[in-house]
Amino acid sequence: MSQKYPVIAVTGSSGAGTSTVKSSFEHIFRREKLKAAVVEGDSFHRYDRQAMKQAVTESEKNNARPISHFGPEANEFDKLEKLFKEYGETGSGQTRLYLHNEEEALPWKQQPGTFTPWSPIPAGTDLLFYEGLHGGVKNGTTEVAKYVDLLVGVVPIVNLEWIQKIHRDTSARGYSPEAVTQTILRRMHDYVHYITPQFSKTHINFQRVPTVDTSNPFIAREIPTLDESMVVIRFRDPENIDFTNLLAMIHDSFMSRRNTIVVPGGKMGMAIELLLTPIILDMIAKK
Repeated sequence: MSQKYPVIAVTGSSGAGTSTVKSSFEHIFRREKLKAAVVEGDSFHRYDRQAMKQAVTESEKNNARPISHFGPEANEFDKLEKLFKEYGETGSGQTRLYLHNEEEALPWKQQPGTFTPWSPIPAGTDLLFYEGLHGGVKNGTTEVAKYVDLLVGVVPIVNLEWIQKIHRDTSARGYSPEAVTQTILRRMHDYVHYITPQFSKTHINFQRVPTVDTSNPFIAREIPTLDESMVVIRFRDPENIDFTNLLAMIHDSFMSRRNTIVVPGGKMGMAIELLLTPIILDMIAKK
């Protein structure tokens, strides 16, 4: 880890809601006039869209365990670790973009589902901000979390995570509910071995818990709203957290353990900014 060039990573599964948390970080960076080098986790997939389809088909032959975007076979964990390490030492490193759709691909004159060339992070950034699946992943001798100064987990209860994924992939990406369900099943081994272990290494976890029935996520007609949820926030090291101030600032919040505060779902963005702004400013002050 580095005091001179801090690395912040938000990590969570597909459908977990990391994009929502990313927005709160962007508010902090804009308000505090911080220039962040933003890195997307999809940029470190091993295969483009077409190659991934072929790789999955090949891996499923002879009833073998299929590869998935959650696991090491389909990702460049070593390059992600190298980026975090190099940025912490020099303030730079190699990254690229994954072009999800026509809008993103058009300026590059490439097809959707492809990668831009690798290029160095420009000089002059205050910190690196990563959002994706593997901000704290470990595989063999590769340990990404070792080079992260602030690791934040976004972990809704699994039924809510699946509801969000099913609705996103069917409405925004055109997949059938059956196809999304098959993807969830195909990824389960990698989910257990490479996604969930990260949340034991995080400095802070945000876990959204619905207050409505989500017992069968595969038939849910709508995603529970933030106002239909509570958010459990767990701190690995609670010693420097001003819980008294947080409880006073966030109405209807309470502590469930000495290192855990629970806030209404509608106050999640507010809680993120109240909690993380002083942490980030402290990191910048120590640069």
